[in-house]
Amino acid sequence: MPIVSLLNISKSYKEGEKKNQIFENLSMEIEEGEFIVLLGRSGSGKSTLLNLIAGIDAPDSGIIRVSGHKLNHLSETDRTLFRRCHIGFVFQSFNLLPTLTVKENILFPLELNDLLDETGLQGAERLLERLGLLDRKNAFPDRLSGGEQQRVAIARALIHHPDIVLADEPTGNLDLETGQEVLNLLDELVREQGKTLIMATHSQEVIGFADRIYTLRHGRLEATSL
Repeated sequence: MPIVSLLNISKSYKEGEKKNQIFENLSMEIEEGEFIVLLGRSGSGKSTLLNLIAGIDAPDSGIIRVSGHKLNHLSETDRTLFRRCHIGFVFQSFNLLPTLTVKENILFPLELNDLLDETGLQGAERLLERLGLLDRKNAFPDRLSGGEQQRVAIARALIHHPDIVLADEPTGNLDLETGQEVLNLLDELVREQGKTLIMATHSQEVIGFADRIYTLRHGRLEATSL
């Protein structure tokens, strides 16, 4: 069974009296362990699609199955609990908690899932070392460079071993060289753990990492050749 299945998804938003149709009868399947890239201009619906897969948004119609859960049948509370357990996030703006240290930010998903034990602490130390952040573990986010903050975000996304990592423009706030380093680390760690990665981006540099590429255009997904 695919780890993500979208069947005839439609989604729209109201802007005043106007209805803005984002998707109409969109379908796709993603297999476990795949690295999927979603390309498209700003406003094409990339972030909306990630939010639907995460259960942050609900579709107007259609069926969404993720990690064996039919998200349409879950309450908002249950979708939140599902997301905490099964999804890891990497955002363009990093979204680190400014009052927590690097290590505390990484451990936060374990706290939410009641998994903060010795195994979790050891896992955080290993990730910190792997990402070259061990000497920065007691620093606060505002003392880090953009590349360092995004590496912390990657560690936080992976610490609780989610089924799926969703990355929304993860290199958008980084220069080309730093962005390439972040992509290399993200690709290596996700593949080592055998996780599924779905990345929304407008950056062409990401294409070389993908197993499959889709372009969102006029509310439809178009397969793009590698």
